[in-house]
Amino acid sequence: MRRLALAVTVGAALTAAFLSAPTSTASPAVRGAHGSERTCPAAPAGFAACLARVVTDATGKPLVTAGPSGYHPADIQSAYGLAGTSGAGRTVAIVDAYDDPTAEADLGVYRSQFGLTACTTANGCFKKVNQTGGSTPPNANAGWATEISLDLDMVSATCPSCNILLVEASSASLTNLAAAVNTAANTPGVVAISNSYGGTDSAEMSAYNHPGIAITASTGDNGYQVQSPASYPHVVAVGGTSLKQSGSSWTETAWSGAGSGCSTKNANPGWQTGTSCSGKANADVSAVADPYTGVSVYDSTKYQGRSGWQVYGGTSASSPIIASIYAIANNFGTYAGQYTWTHAGALHDVTSGSNGSCTTAVWCHAGTGWDGPTGLGTPNGIGSF
Repeated sequence: MRRLALAVTVGAALTAAFLSAPTSTASPAVRGAHGSERTCPAAPAGFAACLARVVTDATGKPLVTAGPSGYHPADIQSAYGLAGTSGAGRTVAIVDAYDDPTAEADLGVYRSQFGLTACTTANGCFKKVNQTGGSTPPNANAGWATEISLDLDMVSATCPSCNILLVEASSASLTNLAAAVNTAANTPGVVAISNSYGGTDSAEMSAYNHPGIAITASTGDNGYQVQSPASYPHVVAVGGTSLKQSGSSWTETAWSGAGSGCSTKNANPGWQTGTSCSGKANADVSAVADPYTGVSVYDSTKYQGRSGWQVYGGTSASSPIIASIYAIANNFGTYAGQYTWTHAGALHDVTSGSNGSCTTAVWCHAGTGWDGPTGLGTPNGIGSF
């Protein structure tokens, strides 16, 4: 199936307000939106930054609404053909840096709001550990805590029956995050691991190569630019789209902020074709990431002094969505990316939109087949996963 792309022009008055964030071809997801901002600062070499983007109000702070204003779990499942699917008994691991002290409580508010069954430590659905698997949490960080809330909520939205393991690295260093990935991979029941963070293109670390486990990573939110760990050969690089609803139909265009490009540090894994890249190409697949067509998130950590219902985007949203769909399907064999590349026909092809300027058009402009910002396309059920 192919989805017709629809571009919606942003009014001139809104455009000026959005200058601090990647521009969007979609209307704001919520009344009162004036822009968006990343919740983690850019990272130096050897470190990663979380890639969550929160919709902001006229003061430049996170916009808090009385109730959920972004897309709900039912929307995610409708847009991506997931009705009637189940990942019961399977675990999606979320790897992030630092501690979110209210992670479980916030998750409870989100799931209760949308009528999802409780996912708690007590009932065995939720578990939080540090990077070595222990119970002592690292230091808290409000920016990364918003990332954790976004990740947990997107797993719940996409696969309500999945168990969730949250592994918190001691810091945002690539070394500590890699240790957390290994801990996740060595935990029984984990079939997918989502990493909603990125740093400069770097050589693959062995922690991100676990045959039989789907490992996804965000491609970034700065447009045409390669980031790791999405650039690692055995990681599924997840790009981003603007998602719009019209009645019961959904359309997508490439999000202007989605990362893409060709790695100069990592080789093509062997199954990527038609990319014009000599190295690993980003992205492989994609899902909603535009904060102006963003998702509902509940967070109480008072980032920038704000807490409650907010709207988020960034490829931080798309990575846990895709990881959760791999968990639902649980049929990808040795490498999830290879399976998707050989079963691309079951995806929605996103054919319009751009994330910048590049020397080879397919690296930054959406079109028929593979392209950099959206990869092979977006989910249309679980056939490609």
